[in-house]
Amino acid sequence: MNDLLVIAFRMIFLYFVILIIFKLMGKREVGELSVMDLVVFVLIADVASFAVDEPERNLFESILPMIILLIIQVTISFISLKSKSIRDKIDGDPTTIIRDGVLLEDEMRKQRYNLDDLFQQLREKQIGSIQKVAYAFLEPSGNLSIFMKDSLPPILPLVVDGDIQRRHLQLIDKDEQWLLGELAKIGHKETDRIFYCCYEEGKVHVQMKS
Repeated sequence: MNDLLVIAFRMIFLYFVILIIFKLMGKREVGELSVMDLVVFVLIADVASFAVDEPERNLFESILPMIILLIIQVTISFISLKSKSIRDKIDGDPTTIIRDGVLLEDEMRKQRYNLDDLFQQLREKQIGSIQKVAYAFLEPSGNLSIFMKDSLPPILPLVVDGDIQRRHLQLIDKDEQWLLGELAKIGHKETDRIFYCCYEEGKVHVQMKS
């Protein structure tokens, strides 16, 4: 009977501990979880199961690995917030799967993304023709973002946290020299202080870092 009470207490206690940990880790929808998020969630679940399965084990020893995982996750999130390149290495970067109605076979092969997966996601979005798709991006979460030819073009950031997004420049048929020239016209000779820059309606829009 005592063991049952201990298990019940630990389950209730761990429930609130895990809720607090997930709250501190930040808000994300389930479909937007990165690989790092999933690894942390699985490890926390395993640690919690040990705490419940072994009631004779010290409770602090069971919570300590969760706290360490939380510290690791928060630290990595903070570093990722400050660096776009590190963020891309951890979370990944969207991959262009369709451009102007043409499937990009090499990009699909790199992501091990097959035609069956693509057609399924197109059907789920009720899109019957690839030729009508202007852009389709495979997001790091695995979701497919689609822009039709008759809709507004996607907003592609050209500079994020001071880093030039060369792949996005290629998508709009521009290069780095063109971007630097356009920035120089509006008084920005360096990109280091630029928080966000995009190209909309034929104009370069810039927001500086605070």
